[in-house]
Amino acid sequence: MTATPALRPAACAVIRETITRGLASVNALSEPGPGWTRPSYGDLETEAHGLIEAECLALGLTVTRDAAGNLFARMPGRDPKATPLYIGSHLDTVSMGGAYDGQAGVVGALAVIAALKAQGVTPASDLILIITRAEESVWFPVSYIGSRAALGLLLPEDFDATRADTGRTLAQHMAEQGYDAEAVRSLTPPPPARFLEFHIEQGPVLYDAGEPYGIVTAVRGGLRYRNAMVKGTWAHSGAAPRQGRADAVVALAELIVAMQGVWDRMLAEGHDLTVTFGKVDAASPAHAMAKVAGRAGFVLDMRSGDPETLDAADAAFRDEIARIEAAHPGVTFDLGAQSRSKPARLADSMVEFVARGAAAQGDSPRRMLSGGGHDAAAFATAGWDSVMVFIRNWDGSHNPDEGMDEADLVRAVEAVTLAVIGEAG
Repeated sequence: MTATPALRPAACAVIRETITRGLASVNALSEPGPGWTRPSYGDLETEAHGLIEAECLALGLTVTRDAAGNLFARMPGRDPKATPLYIGSHLDTVSMGGAYDGQAGVVGALAVIAALKAQGVTPASDLILIITRAEESVWFPVSYIGSRAALGLLLPEDFDATRADTGRTLAQHMAEQGYDAEAVRSLTPPPPARFLEFHIEQGPVLYDAGEPYGIVTAVRGGLRYRNAMVKGTWAHSGAAPRQGRADAVVALAELIVAMQGVWDRMLAEGHDLTVTFGKVDAASPAHAMAKVAGRAGFVLDMRSGDPETLDAADAAFRDEIARIEAAHPGVTFDLGAQSRSKPARLADSMVEFVARGAAAQGDSPRRMLSGGGHDAAAFATAGWDSVMVFIRNWDGSHNPDEGMDEADLVRAVEAVTLAVIGEAG
C-alpha cells in the first residue's frame, strides 16, 4: 500500500482562502442582528445558495438543483459508475444564530474540491457538493426538510407545516422561492451513496480537550412537543385562597422539576438522554402581576441515541403530568402534536475513511456522538453510508457567539482531502 502524498503548499493555501472567503460572503447575508438570521425557504437562504453556486461554477463544476431547491455541484471522478461521495451541509440558520452552524460545512466541502483541483487530483468517484434547504427545524416543525425532500421522504402533511414567523405553509414558501411542492412529492431520489458533513460541535467536548476536530459515529434522535400548554383558572392574586387555585405556572414548574428528576434517574441507570424545556411562555398580554396564571405554554425537547430510551422518557413525562393533574384539580395539560427524529448510526466505513486521511497527516481524532440533529442523520436513515466531522467550537451553537478557529476547519478539510486522494490512488 503506497503512502498518501502530502498536500502541496498551493492546495493548502487554496483551502485557507476558500474557507475565509466563503464564510465572509455567506455571513454578509443576514436579517438584522444580533447574530445571523437566514430563514428556511427565505430570500436570504436562496441568495446564499447563489453565492456558493458562483464559486462552484468558477471551479468548473456542473451545478443542478432538485425540485426542492437542494443544490448539487459535481466534480467528475475517474469512474462514473463508482458510488459518489456527497459532501455538504446547509445555509439556513436559526433566528439570531451563529457564524458557523451549516455554513462551515458548506465552505469546507467547497474547499475539499478546490484543493483537489489545486493538487491536480481526479477523485476515484464523482464528488458532489450538496447544499440542502431548510435544515433548521425551528422555522417549520419538520426535521431535515431539504435532505428528506431529496431522499423522497417528506410526508404529505409536512407541506402544510407553517413557518414560525410568517404563518405560511412550507408549500407556499417553496412556491415563493420558485419550487413546486407537487414536484417535490414525486421527486425521484438518487441511489444510496456516501455522505460527509463538516459541522461545528455543538457542545464543549473538543474545546475542553484541546482537540481541533473529531469524527462522529452516531447522531441522537429527538422527541419534541413544540406547542404544549398548561391550562388552569385565572384568578386574582390577592383574593384566591391557597386551596382551590388552579395555577398553570405552578403546575408547569412542578413538571419541570419532576422531569429533572426523571432525567437524573435515567442517567444513573445508564441511559443516554437529554431533557430540555427550551421555551416557557407565561408572558402574554393576559398575564399580569396581580393574576394567578390560567395558562402557560412550553416546548419540551428530549434527545437520545436510543429510541426505547425516548419512549421510556415520554412515558415518564406523561406519568408526571397525570400525577400533577390529580394533585391540582382544574389543571390540565394539552401537549399538542409530537414530532420525532430517529437516532442514526453512522457508517463504520466512512468513519475509517476520514480516519485514514487524518492519519496521513499525523492526526488521531476522537470518535464521538452528536447531540444535535443533522442532515447526515437523514442520509444515514435512508441507507447512505454517512459520517460527520466535528470542528472544535466554544460558546455553544445556535447563538451569535458561536466560536470556531478557521485553522481547525482547515485541518479537518486537509484530512478529508487526503482521504479522497488516498482513495484515488
